[in-house]
Amino acid sequence: MNKLDVIGKYLFALPFAVFGLMHFMAANDMAGLVPSAIPGGVIWVYFTGACLVAAAVAIMLGKMAQLAATLLGVLLLVFVLSIHLPAVMGGDQMAMTTILKDLALAGAAFYYASKQAV
Repeated sequence: MNKLDVIGKYLFALPFAVFGLMHFMAANDMAGLVPSAIPGGVIWVYFTGACLVAAAVAIMLGKMAQLAATLLGVLLLVFVLSIHLPAVMGGDQMAMTTILKDLALAGAAFYYASKQAV
């Protein structure tokens, strides 16, 4: 692994660890983002936070990084389809930025996963 690979790995994973921790610190505030059709509310916020932290740790440590990055990409696509797209369709044009960000991060996660040895 060259230096850019190492730097890129950490720059990619670290924000997900922070996002995950933020889910724990502001769970009640984020519970309103869980689609109303999905029961559980705040439980899903904690679950998502745990998934984000676990993916970040796995990628940083290089342990099960391919699986972690693949699942992270899937999770980001779920966010796009279940949270951000309905917001855009409901008239929130600011959500388009979030859709594009999460699509780009999902693509990066899938690309990173494809570069990991099985």
